[in-house]
Amino acid sequence: MAHTLPLHLHWLAPLAAFVMATTMIIFRLRAANRPVNVQKILLPPLGMSTGFLMFVYPPTHIPWSWALIAFLTGSLLFSVPLIRATAFHMVDGKVYVKRSKALVWILLSLFSIRILLHSWIEQHIDVFQTASVFFILAFGMLLPWRLAMYFQYRKFMKEHQRKTATS
Repeated sequence: MAHTLPLHLHWLAPLAAFVMATTMIIFRLRAANRPVNVQKILLPPLGMSTGFLMFVYPPTHIPWSWALIAFLTGSLLFSVPLIRATAFHMVDGKVYVKRSKALVWILLSLFSIRILLHSWIEQHIDVFQTASVFFILAFGMLLPWRLAMYFQYRKFMKEHQRKTATS
């Protein structure tokens, strides 16, 4: 079902994605300068989950199979490089995410792949369904990454506490 979109929404979506990707890269680089804690790790997926309210609007509805494929693609393909590029270190008794040059390249690569996929998929389904698919893909990427960060953080803290207890 075709919808008339004001302001050429099919051009605004990639622009919005570019702005969000740039913002994410800037935030990730800045985050390396600030101590991390459980709340800072787990709040982004919680905040992003409010985006599921988009599905209140009927044109954004997609089949469950599309949602599952999008979530699994984000989880199994897109989150893995982010998980591997994330590590922690201790400075003056505070835990920081290690700065990784690879992370910027990973984020840029994932963004490029996402834009190419977006352009291809948008040729086959309407812009609202495309937005739904890519929101779920992004959530599928963010949730496992942040959960992995949380478990890495807990492991890091336990190891640090064990080391300080034995020294």
